[in-house]
Amino acid sequence: MGTLDGKVAIITGAARGIGKAIAERFVAEGASVVISDIMEDAGKATAAELAKSGKAVFIAADVGDAASVAKLVEGAKKAFTGEIDILINNAGIVHSAEFLDLAEADFDKVLRVNLKGSFLVGQAVAKVMVEQVKAGKTPGAIVNMSSVNARLAIVNQIPYCVSKGGVSQLTNVMALGLSEWGIRVNAIGPGSIATEMLASVNTDKTARHRLFSRTPLRRLGEPDEIAKVAVFLASDAASYVTGQTIYADGGRLGLNYTVPVAD
Repeated sequence: MGTLDGKVAIITGAARGIGKAIAERFVAEGASVVISDIMEDAGKATAAELAKSGKAVFIAADVGDAASVAKLVEGAKKAFTGEIDILINNAGIVHSAEFLDLAEADFDKVLRVNLKGSFLVGQAVAKVMVEQVKAGKTPGAIVNMSSVNARLAIVNQIPYCVSKGGVSQLTNVMALGLSEWGIRVNAIGPGSIATEMLASVNTDKTARHRLFSRTPLRRLGEPDEIAKVAVFLASDAASYVTGQTIYADGGRLGLNYTVPVAD
C-alpha cells in the first residue's frame, strides 16, 4: 500500500520540473492526481504518461484567474471521487531584471502567478476541504511552494523573491485560519534544484562553482527529493505539522561563508 492510497491531489504547475516530479511520486504512492498547468501539450503528455501506472488527468488552468481556478476545482471533483484531499500549490514563474529597470507589468505578472495564484487556488480548495470536514471526512492538507529566496535575496530576481516571501507568510495565515477544521498548511522551500532553469550549471564551470560554493552538500538537489518532502507533508506522517516551511536546500540557509568546490 502507498502512503497516499485513496487520496485525490491537485498539483499546479505540474507539466514539468518539480511539479511533475511531485505528480510522479504521488501516483507511485497511490494518489489520484490532477495535473494542472497553462502548458496544455506538456500537461496532457505528463498526465498520459502517469495514467499508464496510476490515476492521472490534466486540467488546464491559469492560477491567477479566479474563474479558471473555479473550473479547475470543479473539474478535479468530477474527475475522481468528488473530493479533494491534497493541494500542491506549485505553479510559479520568474522574471530577471535589475531593480532600476524592473517594469511594473513584470512585477505584477510574477506576483499574480506565484502569490495571488497560491491564494486563489488555496482558498478555493480549502472551501471544498472545509465542507468535507463538516460532512465527517478526514481533513485535507495543503502544501505551498516557497523557496530559499523567501529569505535570501537575489538582486535581479526582485518579484520572485518578494512573491516567495509572501508565500511563506501566506502559509502561516492559511495554517492558522484553517486550523479550526484540522486542515494543515505547510510549505517547501527548495534550494537549487536540477530543473530546466538550472540546466546551464552542468556546462558552465563558473556558474557551477558559484552555486556549489554556497551549498554545503556541494550538489544540486533533484526534483524527486522535493517530491518526497511533499509526500511527507501531505501524508498522515505529518499529522501534527502545520504552518511550517521545510527548507530542502542542501544546507544553504545555515551557511555564512563559502565552501571549497572541486573542478
